[in-house]
Amino acid sequence: MIVAGLGWTTIALMVYLMAVTQRSAPKIWDPYEILGIPMSSTEKQIQSRYRRLSVTMHPDKAVPDPAKNETVETVNERWVEVIKAYKALTDEDVRRNFIEYGNPDGKQSTSFGIALPQFLITEGNGKYILLVYGALLGILLPYFVGSWWYGSQKVTREKILVSSAGNMFKEFTERIDDHGVVNLLSSATEFEALLHGHKADAGTGQLEKRLLQEARVLTEKDRRFLQDMDDTVRRKTLALLWAYLARVELDDQTLNDEKYQLAPTALTLNEAFVSVCLAYGFTNPVLASYRTSQNLIQAVAPESPPLLQLPHFNEKVVKDLEDQLDQRSHLTIQSFMNFPDARRRELATSAGLSNSQLETAISVASQLPRLVIERTFFKVTGEKHIIPNSLVQFVVKARFIPPGTRNIPEVHPSDLEDIDPDETDTKANSRPDPAEQKQHQPPLAHAPHFSRDHSPRWHLFLADARQGKVAVPPFTFTTFDKPILDESGKPTFNVQTLKMQFQAPPQPAHYKFQMHLACDSYIGFDDRRDVILSVEDPSSIEEAEWEDEDISEPEEDSIAGQMATLRGGATKKATSPKIKQANDDSDEESGTDEEEETESETDTDTDTDEE
Repeated sequence: MIVAGLGWTTIALMVYLMAVTQRSAPKIWDPYEILGIPMSSTEKQIQSRYRRLSVTMHPDKAVPDPAKNETVETVNERWVEVIKAYKALTDEDVRRNFIEYGNPDGKQSTSFGIALPQFLITEGNGKYILLVYGALLGILLPYFVGSWWYGSQKVTREKILVSSAGNMFKEFTERIDDHGVVNLLSSATEFEALLHGHKADAGTGQLEKRLLQEARVLTEKDRRFLQDMDDTVRRKTLALLWAYLARVELDDQTLNDEKYQLAPTALTLNEAFVSVCLAYGFTNPVLASYRTSQNLIQAVAPESPPLLQLPHFNEKVVKDLEDQLDQRSHLTIQSFMNFPDARRRELATSAGLSNSQLETAISVASQLPRLVIERTFFKVTGEKHIIPNSLVQFVVKARFIPPGTRNIPEVHPSDLEDIDPDETDTKANSRPDPAEQKQHQPPLAHAPHFSRDHSPRWHLFLADARQGKVAVPPFTFTTFDKPILDESGKPTFNVQTLKMQFQAPPQPAHYKFQMHLACDSYIGFDDRRDVILSVEDPSSIEEAEWEDEDISEPEEDSIAGQMATLRGGATKKATSPKIKQANDDSDEESGTDEEEETESETDTDTDTDEE
């Protein structure tokens, strides 16, 4: 920061000096200006002017003016300039020098200088200047370049330390779940910088005692994993992460601050962990990582009720509310908001919420960006069929519908289509310029416990459910093509288009995939459904197209044509016998010509083969 401040101060000073410094333009020696006559003056006028000046400016007659700081030397120099100007306009040799060199004295020596500070060129300072340059180029420059290089080598493409990525690869398992992801994140080296020195183990005993007493979200496996850990930094990191997810209020304010400080770092590490999961290709670890992002942003422990995302809903309130409904699974925000107003108020009041608290929770829930899928399909741009190895687009049509929305407008059928642009429209077929396409970003995530602003993201990918593998890697969407909210902040219910592009399988078949759409900011808003990609054999497509072309419309005067007319179908105009006769003759002649051409070509090919 200090170096940056000094740099900006230097730049500001240089700009100021350039603004206030006056530019000095070189003055051209002009004899007419010295004599005070126009350039059109004749030689007689020049001589007359010279005689008049000699009366007043000759050193024998001119008297120096002390008020103007004039001396005898000044008077002499002024008269010398007058003589030079007079000779430059009357004497041939002097005039030639003036015309050729711009000076009556002839060619002058030219010197070029470099604008250097005086202390740099002062005699005796050379050794110090060399010493400074040697230090800059030989010590500081290699130091900064080396620091940058080795620093970049310590960080991966996902902006985490290489050592942290190595720990993730070591602890990765195919069956890792949400609890396992939280335990894995604590192995990152980044936390050592946050919990360095005395912070490494300060308050760890008090923290673990409080955590094990109040955090019912910890499984027996999690408790053993925490208690058996020897690394003090990792042990405290893991305890703080679980305290953050379980929303355990700690008595020590320093521990509370550290608890909230670790969450953004853990989220960054978890986003990098997705790349580790994709390297192995298993579906469950990827989904577990996405769910962990939701847990970190909302400060909700894995497998906890989604209603904890709403204000004033704590574990006791949610438990009492779910007990009233005899729920075997946790109640989602959508299910709670779908209850009639009276029933919802009755459940909340019985669980211990006041009317004002319920209104606040409903207000927040009715603004959450829940992305509801309306239609999914596969397509190839400009083609009716999908053939092997073609470039396929998986298109998802969806709308943002907040939970509890009652009056949802109908979707126009045209909004669920993805029409290709006309082939003649070069502008539409060219790659769109991102600057011209206005993208609309959803509101920041409602995350009161997360210490950073976060913009929601949606991850879309295809998986093979039978093998448990990711078939098409995730595409991440942070902006959308249509406005999500209007100027008043109400949902627009616009149909959004999400596309992911990949290469079709090499063999014709019907491929069954499982589509996953996961939001990284909210729990319970994920979507999963089965989709089928039909890859057709190109030969069968060509045969079907030939059959379609062979089927012609019946003529008007035929029985089939009359039946088609009664049904309102299309028919061809009847052809007169003479025209038909001529056409038949023409066809016969054309056929003969074609046969001759075919025979000629065959002969040529045969000759070529024989040769």
